[in-house]
Amino acid sequence: MKIPDSAALKASSAPQKKKRLYQSLFFQILIAVVAGVLIGHFWPTIGSALRPLGDGFIQLIKMIIAPLIFLVIVTGISAVGDVKAVGRVGVKALLYFTGATLFALVFGLIVGNIVQPGAGLNIDPASLSQDALDAKTGHAVPKDAAAFILDVIPVSVIGAFANNSLLQVLFFSVFFGAAIVVIGRERCLPVISLMETVLELIFKIMSWIMRVAPIGAFGAMAFIIGQYGISTLSTYALLIAACYGAAIIFIGLLFVVAWGFARVPLWQFLKYTREEFLLALGTASTEAVMPRIMTKLTNAGCSRATTGLVVPTGYSFNLDGAAIYLSISLLFLAQAFGHNLDLGQQLAALGVLLLTSKGMAGVPGSSFLALSATAAALGIFPVAGVALLLGADRLMDSMRVVVNLLGNCVATFVVAKWEGQFDRSVMLRAFNGEITNEDTAIMLGKEELFAQQELERISGGQEPSPKFRGGPAADAIPQFEMSKKGQSTTPVCPD
Repeated sequence: MKIPDSAALKASSAPQKKKRLYQSLFFQILIAVVAGVLIGHFWPTIGSALRPLGDGFIQLIKMIIAPLIFLVIVTGISAVGDVKAVGRVGVKALLYFTGATLFALVFGLIVGNIVQPGAGLNIDPASLSQDALDAKTGHAVPKDAAAFILDVIPVSVIGAFANNSLLQVLFFSVFFGAAIVVIGRERCLPVISLMETVLELIFKIMSWIMRVAPIGAFGAMAFIIGQYGISTLSTYALLIAACYGAAIIFIGLLFVVAWGFARVPLWQFLKYTREEFLLALGTASTEAVMPRIMTKLTNAGCSRATTGLVVPTGYSFNLDGAAIYLSISLLFLAQAFGHNLDLGQQLAALGVLLLTSKGMAGVPGSSFLALSATAAALGIFPVAGVALLLGADRLMDSMRVVVNLLGNCVATFVVAKWEGQFDRSVMLRAFNGEITNEDTAIMLGKEELFAQQELERISGGQEPSPKFRGGPAADAIPQFEMSKKGQSTTPVCPD
């Protein structure tokens, strides 16, 4: 994207038309979510039939996630130019994830012991059937730690991209980016410029996909309400209240962590990312907003390398909302069968949940697999008892999605600050509505606004914004241009 020269400043200085409310993506998604709830509640048959709209939108997002992660990580690592720094980011992220997940599980157990959501239900084990649980999990068996680690290594790079295995794509991306650093950025400049150009294309495609986000949110919400119904709330009232109450308190703790470690005002961040959080709520999927949330984080001062490593990894290793739900649900089931777990049993359950909660993102029935593995390990209540949660599980999606997504955003800020790859002044500019780098402008479809802001910055004697956070200036990477017939425009590497 080319910034006009200063001669165009006068032409661009005319006051911009204020965007009308109905043109706001946040307003459009909000109306779509409300309409979906109404359709699903009053016409449940129609609501259930609208599921393809939500599924289709999520598939559009998944279509670009694997190449996006690969390109973001490789170009981010090449810009950092330090393989050791990448390793430090990975280690710090895993340390943070382990601590956050452990705290979320312990916190959930504390809430479950206080609220006692399953007390007095007195479920008869003889009345249970394994069939409903098998239908939900597809007879899958929970993976042990060794199998999970081996699954991170792709058997085939092409297979990792084809299957959208994000951890496998991330694993290969780190190696590819490290190889560029070792061989030398200047020597690999043609490859880097090609990747940057392809990434601009991905960003542009993403900006187009987001135009149909309200349709996806409408279809997904109509299906959820039409299929499961609002009336289900009364059946699991205490369990739902315990989970949502715990989530609110946990979010409050995230506010403290974000401000204490990185001086990030999380309320302003939520206002800044309101479109992404509302879309995640509407579609009940954090994957639906992964590309946009990564872009917003880099626009808010986190380096591309840190964001590219922390966010996709966090989708498997840092599911705080799911951890809270698992620990409370475990106590709910034990109490429903008349068992009060002692401290030793709860500590044993904590260890099992800490392992089984990893790698849950994108796995159908993953929460049931984790609880089934824990039930089998403890042997206190039948594994088939996990089927009791089938009616409530979908209603927990909103809680899990918000806490998972916010937890990963806070993790990105913390790790970026920890590694010295976070610029708070840029964050404040972003919260004030500025576009702080070129790639964000393309992803959000705000190239004209960015061009005007750049003219004002340059005319005021300020440095131009970088191509991406933690990367070079916009003109430092030559554009990879397709040659016309009889011409060659291949970028020339400096000697």
